[in-house]
Amino acid sequence: MMDAVVFDMDGVLFDTERISCECWKEAGEIMRLGDISEGITGCVGLNRNDSTALMYRLYGEDFPLEEFRTLTGTRFRQRIEEQGIPLKEGVRETLDYLSGKGYRIGLASSTAKEIVTGHLERTGLSGYFKAVVTGDMVEHSKPEPDIYLKACEELGVAPENAVAIEDSPNGIRAAYRAGMKPVMVPDLIQPTQEIEEMLFQKFSSLPEFLEYLERQEIPCAEAGDDAADTPADGAMCQ
Repeated sequence: MMDAVVFDMDGVLFDTERISCECWKEAGEIMRLGDISEGITGCVGLNRNDSTALMYRLYGEDFPLEEFRTLTGTRFRQRIEEQGIPLKEGVRETLDYLSGKGYRIGLASSTAKEIVTGHLERTGLSGYFKAVVTGDMVEHSKPEPDIYLKACEELGVAPENAVAIEDSPNGIRAAYRAGMKPVMVPDLIQPTQEIEEMLFQKFSSLPEFLEYLERQEIPCAEAGDDAADTPADGAMCQ
């Protein structure tokens, strides 16, 4: 059964994870901070509280984190203003399909609410989502399950009947711990064996995920000739 689909944002809907990582690298070079690649990778999927703890743990309490964040934020905003917010392939088609079939659609992003809301409004995607849960709405974001549990609660669905679309290991861990069906569409980080064992499915892109959904949308055999083309409430026959 699948009643709802909850999307991560950066790296799944928008090709912003790549831009963010590039800005981190540029800021690190400008500030002559040395190799911060472990922090860049480790912070993917974390909210502000948890990324703060990680950066200080990796680089020490004297790491100039606020100055670093200010610089990376400035460079990121400049890139977005100049180039716009790039959508990942197949985003609108996938959302249109899910919406048309009656699935409940949510978003669970570790990014702050102000940024998430701005991105959705700027790209015209706000209307698709019945629930939007952001990193500053929970104490601990991914890989803890809180953000996904809250999204399922707001959508009114049981976690076991919801799919989470994620690109990062931290996101997959969060969805798995929430009891959802974790689906990975890798972006910058490929899954390890640990992550592979948590997955319900893995796809190379959203169009591939959409093809999978379309293949599942068949009438139940026992429903007879008068069965509707789509199972009630968006549930797929398994």
